[in-house]
Parts: sequence; structure tokens; C-alpha cells
Amino acid sequence: MTGVKVRDDESFERALRRFNKFCEKAGILTDIKKHQHFEKPSEARKRKMAAAKRKARRSKFRDD
Repeated sequence: MTGVKVRDDESFERALRRFNKFCEKAGILTDIKKHQHFEKPSEARKRKMAAAKRKARRSKFRDD
């Protein structure tokens, strides 16, 4: 369970912001979104292949 202790001179908004940053760095929200619905293995392969193609295309233009 993730948690953030509120410091003495810290407002609730600032603690909430710190908590959100912590969750973002840990990848909790992306993991939750990924597991919200079942993804067939073929769909996962297609998604991964598309991401690899995008990454290769981007790195191709950066190398020039």
C-alpha cells in the first residue's frame, strides 16, 4: 500500500500532489488502467508490435 505522511507545515493539497507524483513514478495508475479489462494475447502482440514500430521509426529519424 502506498502512502505519504503529511509533514508538519504541509497543506493537504501539497501532500496530495506529492502522493500523485509518487504514484506516477511507481507506475501504479498505468498498471491499473492496463488491468481494467482483459486483453487477448493477440491484441497484446499487436499493441507491442505497433509500439516497437513507432519506437523504431522515431529512433531512425533521430540518428540522422
